[in-house]
Amino acid sequence: MPLIYLLAGEHSGDVLGARLMAALRAARPDLDFAGIGGPRMAALGFSSLFPMHELAVMGLVEIVPRLWRLRRRMAETVADIAARRPAIVVTIDSPGFALRLLRRIAPLGVTRVHYVAPQVWAWRESRVRRFPGLWDRLLCLLPFEPDYFARFGLDARFVGHPVLESGADQGNGARFRAAHGIAADAPLVILMPGSRPSEAGRLLPVYGQTVALLAARFPSLVPVVPAAGAVAQAVARAAADWPIKPLVVSEIAGKHDAFAAASAALTKSGTSTLELALAGAPMAVTYRVNALTAMIARRLIRVPHVAMVNLLAGREVVPELLQENCSPERLAATVSGLITTPALAAAQREAFRAVLATLRPPAGLPSEAAAAAVLESLEQA
Repeated sequence: MPLIYLLAGEHSGDVLGARLMAALRAARPDLDFAGIGGPRMAALGFSSLFPMHELAVMGLVEIVPRLWRLRRRMAETVADIAARRPAIVVTIDSPGFALRLLRRIAPLGVTRVHYVAPQVWAWRESRVRRFPGLWDRLLCLLPFEPDYFARFGLDARFVGHPVLESGADQGNGARFRAAHGIAADAPLVILMPGSRPSEAGRLLPVYGQTVALLAARFPSLVPVVPAAGAVAQAVARAAADWPIKPLVVSEIAGKHDAFAAASAALTKSGTSTLELALAGAPMAVTYRVNALTAMIARRLIRVPHVAMVNLLAGREVVPELLQENCSPERLAATVSGLITTPALAAAQREAFRAVLATLRPPAGLPSEAAAAAVLESLEQA
């Protein structure tokens, strides 16, 4: 059985990996899989070499305390690939670990595919000079990326954005409100602090103060936090002194129902903005990182927007409240405007539809397009 070695280093990569596995198996039932992944991949029978969460580190400063363990995990992964000799290695996002791994295994002669192009077009463009020879095929989620990488002589293929398969547009808002006894006219605000405890820890205190300000204006306010695992535990701890305890939704179907019921949302930057856009939930994007990381990032970032919705639209469709602008007062005022001004929410939804149309692959679903590209590389190996 041809062995495909997969590496997913964080939650989003685990979701991508699981969909890719399903699409590959549908096309080639004889395939076998090994590597590193999370619970979504495990549900398909995937056995991870070590816990995926050990690779989920972000930030320029935050990674330093984890360097020794990451180096040890790198050595273990290289040794495992050398021992198994897979037909192909597919690394999924997590460029800090994945790209180093691809370079380390180059002498093995195994075919290498990287899924989710590194966002060098956003910051640290100088890194692109180190990419030639890292992979045999690069799979891109965003429609402008193949042309960008072609400028540097790198072949890349657009396979569509996986958010289109997330089901975020299939929620039932009335069902969510009925299940939790929420009145039809009660403002429901989604709070998305991120999938990592470190980033959630920076946003949750601000969210709590924002909820206090909103509750004073909207007494029937219902905050909802989609979270699971360690982040759900962090939410429970942080919300102990909030004036209104949030509903914590761990199931994917429940999260999508909450999106459909939302009056407004506050979310960290990232794929969550596209999920909310697919659900038609009006939003503001906010983020906080370590002060030193922020200072360095500002010198390196080359794009005018951090929210993917804004970047794809080429304008500010949703407000971006970052770092010093990520204050309870600013967040509360912005959310209040979305709740009380239907025209603002309607304008966002109209822009969302145009943005999402650009994310569709030429044919089929994104996971099917990605699987076809991987199988093509497998046949050429």
